[in-house]
Amino acid sequence: MIRIDATALGDLACGAAFLGSGGGGDPYHNRLLGEARIARRGPFELISLEQLADDALVVPCGWIGAPTVSIEKLPNGREAVDGLRRIERLTGRKVDAVLPIEIGGGNGLAPLIAAAELGIPVVDADGMARAFPESQMSIFSIHGLSGCPSILTGACGSLAIIETEDNHVHERIARQVSIALGGDAHMVEYPLTGRQTKDHAIPSSISTAIAIGAAIRDARQKGGDPFAALIAALQTSDLYPFGGILFDGKIVDLERETRGGFAMGRVAIEAFDGASRMDLEFQNENLIAWRNGAVCAMVPDIITIMDRETADSITTDRLKYGQRVKVLAAAAPHMLRSAEALSFVGPSAFGFAEDYVPIEALNGWDDR
Repeated sequence: MIRIDATALGDLACGAAFLGSGGGGDPYHNRLLGEARIARRGPFELISLEQLADDALVVPCGWIGAPTVSIEKLPNGREAVDGLRRIERLTGRKVDAVLPIEIGGGNGLAPLIAAAELGIPVVDADGMARAFPESQMSIFSIHGLSGCPSILTGACGSLAIIETEDNHVHERIARQVSIALGGDAHMVEYPLTGRQTKDHAIPSSISTAIAIGAAIRDARQKGGDPFAALIAALQTSDLYPFGGILFDGKIVDLERETRGGFAMGRVAIEAFDGASRMDLEFQNENLIAWRNGAVCAMVPDIITIMDRETADSITTDRLKYGQRVKVLAAAAPHMLRSAEALSFVGPSAFGFAEDYVPIEALNGWDDR
C-alpha cells in the first residue's frame, strides 16, 4: 500500500494537471481539501489493482461539466460521498474502493477525498489515462462495459440516477443534468467488480502522475530544467513513452465560451520572433494543434500548455491573452491507440477530418 502524504499530494496535483491535456478541472481546490484532510487524519491510502478481490465493488468517479463554471461554483463537499452512498443502496453492498474516472486535472484527486470519508482505499488506476470531455470516452466504455447505474449530485443537494443501455445516451443525459444542476456536478459511474477493474482499468496512472510531479518539483528545487525532467519522467513511465516540446511563445489570441456543458474554444500562440505560430482547438481538453498550418499533435495524445517559467500546467479555463507559454505533448498509452479506441477518442470522434497520426511520427520523436 502506498500512502499519499502532503508532498505526494502536491506531486499528484502537478502530474495530473499535465495529464489533463488542459482539462479535468484545475486541481487547486481538491489539493487544498486533500491537504486539510491529511493534516487532520493522516495520509491517503493507495492500493494496486492486484490487491482487489475479484468480487469487490469498485466505483470510478469524478466531476462532469464545464471547467469554466467550476472556477466560480464551489462544491458543498458532500457530492461524492452522497453519490457513493446511493450506489451502495442501489447495489445492496458497500463500496470497497474507488478510482478516478480520469487521471487528468482535478478529477485525478477528487476520489481521494471521498475515499477518506468512507474509510476505503483508492486504486492506483483510472479510466482514461488523461482527461476526455465525455463519459463514453473511458476505457470501460471502449471495452463494452456499461456506465450505469450512475449517480449525479449537485451542490444544491439534488441527486439524479441514470439508467440506460447506451453509453452515448448516458453521456447526453448526464450532460443535460449537469447543466440543470448549474453547469457542474459530481458523477459516480461504471460500477465495476474487482475482476473487471483488473481486466480493464489503466494501471498505475496515479503513481505515474505522482512521479511526473515529483520530477518537476525536484528539478525546480535543484535549479534544473523542469521541462526536461518532465519529458524524462514520461519516457521512463510504462504509460507515456514519448514526450517533447511542440512550441514556445506568447498567447496572442483566445476565443472561449461555455456551450452545451463544455468549455469550447481556440487559442493562438506566436513565437517570440514572430516567425511561427501555433493554433489549438479545445473542448474542455486541448484536442488538436497546428504549427504553421500543419498538424503537429492530436487526440488521444496529450497536449498541454504550460507556463514557460514555472512549468505549471495551464488548464483551458485559465488561459489568458499575453501568457508566455510552452506547449508540450505526450504520447497516449497504447490502449488508446487501437482502431477500436480511436473510434471513441480519436480526431473523428470530435468532428475533425484528419486521420490520427501519433505525435512521435508527426514530430520525428520515434527516432530517439
